[in-house]
Amino acid sequence: MTPRVIAVANQKGGVGKTTTAVNLSACIAELGKRVLLFDLDPQANATSGLGLEKTEGASAYQPLLGEGSLLDKIRPTAYPSLEIIPSEIDLCGVDVELARSENHLLRVSQILSPVISSGRYDVILMDCPPSLGILTLNAFAAAQSLLVPLQCEYYALEGISMVTRIMDQLRNSNVNPTLELLGVVMTMFDSRTNLSNQVVSEVRTHFGDLVFETVIPRTTRLAEAPSFGKPIIYYDKYSAGAAAYQVLANEVLKKLGI
Repeated sequence: MTPRVIAVANQKGGVGKTTTAVNLSACIAELGKRVLLFDLDPQANATSGLGLEKTEGASAYQPLLGEGSLLDKIRPTAYPSLEIIPSEIDLCGVDVELARSENHLLRVSQILSPVISSGRYDVILMDCPPSLGILTLNAFAAAQSLLVPLQCEYYALEGISMVTRIMDQLRNSNVNPTLELLGVVMTMFDSRTNLSNQVVSEVRTHFGDLVFETVIPRTTRLAEAPSFGKPIIYYDKYSAGAAAYQVLANEVLKKLGI
């Protein structure tokens, strides 16, 4: 079966994008699916969030420039059924390098093709930079689906409007005509505030069934887990954050039909 390739993206920083990529990957893997997390963010927070060091030469930088195979960059993690393509700071230079190359929006798609063909994975999640630069656009061009984490705050809809506009452009220009919005995940939800509830209600009104039922709470345990290099289900299995991401993983797999 061809793996499902999902880009986790929002051009706004601090919305729980990497937290969602890391924890969703771990929870889907815990459900018995073979998962690859592709860290495309030069900040490499997904890499450290899974307990890996940021190592020079470990990222997709060289394969993106046509040197070597992406398969050689895959690393195991401490968690069953979950592997990673790490990131590091050298990916910052990719935007400049790729802008001068042919088919610069299709480089991730090209180097990811052998990984997809290898049959090693059921789901591939790409953690994108918090911008709409060349790396993020490459991820959109390579993905079948887009998952957008949205923070429960007033500027949430602004965050997704640009993403959906870019999606439409990539579809209409035939760069990726089949790209679809898998769903919107509401993050950093605080049930004690009217604001969080109002924002969730507004986003659901705007996007309907595209908004996942699961809402990710704002919790101290979720915030702590990355500093220990662990997904929340391995840091505090019985926390509210762990429960939320486990339910979200089931919801995502149901939407994907796998």
